[in-house]
Amino acid sequence: MRRALFLLWLACAAVAHGQELPDPKRFENDILRFEEQDREQMPPTGAIVLTGSSSIARWGNQAPAALAPLTVIPRGFGGSTMRDLAHYLDRVAIAYQPRAILIYEGDNDTGGESPVPNEAIVADLQQIIARIHEKLPQTRIYILSIKPSILRWPRWSVAQEVNAAYRRIAAEDPLLYYVDVAPYLLNKDGTVMTDIFVEDGLHLNDLGNAIWGAAIKAALMPMEARADLGKTP
Repeated sequence: MRRALFLLWLACAAVAHGQELPDPKRFENDILRFEEQDREQMPPTGAIVLTGSSSIARWGNQAPAALAPLTVIPRGFGGSTMRDLAHYLDRVAIAYQPRAILIYEGDNDTGGESPVPNEAIVADLQQIIARIHEKLPQTRIYILSIKPSILRWPRWSVAQEVNAAYRRIAAEDPLLYYVDVAPYLLNKDGTVMTDIFVEDGLHLNDLGNAIWGAAIKAALMPMEARADLGKTP
């Protein structure tokens, strides 16, 4: 009951600050396309779902090769926020009965035209975690840090606050793993690399995706390789 009241308070606070919460149903066609793909060929159960915003969606075609021998199901939908993922969680993740779910959200929450309050991002993530634990009690969850980018560099300090919250949440749960991709995308002086993005300054180019993919694979392999190599963790 208190959680419901807290989430209602966050929504009211956002409206009070002049922020309109976008309707998650704007992604319905994207989700329907996933379901059409599933009707043609259903992915295997016990795989690793990759879900989240455009950094996952744009990387989707490269992800299976980048993360091999891990079996992955790319289910990113570009432009999404943590709240959007909460809305579609059953259809883009839980439906596949995965052994692990990797989440990348928060980039659009912190860096979009109408930034979402940090507390609301965290509350939405906690709701997602609770639902996964309820429906898939053995499934591991990997939470990717918000990445730095040229376009959203002015909001990087805010993103770092949210990343710190992600890290704290993961530290309290044995099924959660925080994956910090940020250090791999920064120069030694702490500035963001400029040669790893496409022209928009937000999305990663092939070099950026190679770095991103290597960091993600390194985080997944210690636990997830056992299953794909025939040894159930």
